[in-house]
Amino acid sequence: MTRLLAPAAEIPRLPADRIAPEYRRLRRQVFAGIFVGYAAYYLVRNTFALAVPDLLQEYPQYSKAMLGTALTGLSIAYGASKFLMGSVSDRSNPKYFLPLGLLLSAGIIFASGTLRWIYSSLALVVALQTLNGWVQGMGWPPCGKTMVHWWSVRERGLIVSVWNVAHNVGGALVASIALAGVTLFNDWGAKFYFNAIIAAAVAVGAFFLLRDTPQSCGLPPVEEFRNDYPPDYSDEHERLFSFREIFFGHVLNNRYLWAIAVANAFVYFVRYGVVNWIPTYLETAKGFSFRQSSLGWSLYEWAAIPGTIACGWISDRYFKGRRAPANILFMSLTLVAVVVYWLNLNGPLWVDYAALIAIGFLIYGPIMIIGLHALDLVPKKAAGTAAGFTGFFGYVFGSAIAGTGVGWIADHWGWNGVFVTMVTCCVLTIAFVALTLGHRTTSAQR
Repeated sequence: MTRLLAPAAEIPRLPADRIAPEYRRLRRQVFAGIFVGYAAYYLVRNTFALAVPDLLQEYPQYSKAMLGTALTGLSIAYGASKFLMGSVSDRSNPKYFLPLGLLLSAGIIFASGTLRWIYSSLALVVALQTLNGWVQGMGWPPCGKTMVHWWSVRERGLIVSVWNVAHNVGGALVASIALAGVTLFNDWGAKFYFNAIIAAAVAVGAFFLLRDTPQSCGLPPVEEFRNDYPPDYSDEHERLFSFREIFFGHVLNNRYLWAIAVANAFVYFVRYGVVNWIPTYLETAKGFSFRQSSLGWSLYEWAAIPGTIACGWISDRYFKGRRAPANILFMSLTLVAVVVYWLNLNGPLWVDYAALIAIGFLIYGPIMIIGLHALDLVPKKAAGTAAGFTGFFGYVFGSAIAGTGVGWIADHWGWNGVFVTMVTCCVLTIAFVALTLGHRTTSAQR
């Protein structure tokens, strides 16, 4: 297995007249591979949440809280895996690594829909979803590794932001594909196995699209091709690092990386603190219908697509590849939008919709830019680990806490307490990101 996943060897460089067209062709190809590949990870990530109502009906011995432990296990395992599997990804070939994780996840979800005896044991249900969270951690790191090897610093803001839309595409399609499966097979288990079949097919397609490094295709490093070098770039960046070098030489001793990792926890709390509680807040605190709250949810998610792309483009175009200023700008505007959402307690619904659109447009940019910033803060051979490190903080200390934390705060201090907490998280995100303003991430020509 280790030999199979190993990075591809360099081959002799192509003739000079073939380098530019081959670079353009392969960049389009690998981008398609990581985009559809990562979107497909979403098809088999949160399918369990779609099936919870069916499980409650068919297995009345389980409560919502009991089944919720499976979702918590998935989230924590995903955060931990994103960090640890990132280091494996840095020493692996994305062509094999990304499809393998997707196939494993599809296999687990397929079993979840076809082997009904699994649900006779809550421990088995939790273990299976936790295992799914672990293999899901094989998705982001190879995508990050691919982008830092095929696109230079000045290009990455736009490229990573466009790729980041795969989150929203996959998230939007998961329920639609599950609904199609239930319609076709008249079986709630199709929410699992139909999504799994689609994801497995995408994994095969991604395998044929992906490539390892440009050097493995007879091309020069992207820094040379674009004449766009990080300030501390050297030939050392093209060498494969050991696990010890990755962890102790470039990640755990990097104070800037620690700063944005902590910031990621706060920004994830705001993200999930808003979206996961849209129905509960709008329906219980403001008396709106499920249809009205569902529309608010959709507006929030779809607004993320142009907002994410805009944030990456601004970081490239106006801040010359520096990520912290764009992050601070978008988080400051997010804070304003959260306050509007908060203060409209007795106001019209359209103001809530406008606030949710604004939050959705703004919040996903900082989430994307923190992952991108992590790629910029380390040599590209440690990129997967660095991105996984920030992701670990986001999911384990942000997303997982927002799930129960917001509910607990609302029970004890009401919705005012929830909004005070989210405003505080916005401020803390800005503060920790500001700690990286002294790091020069701008690129240079030679």
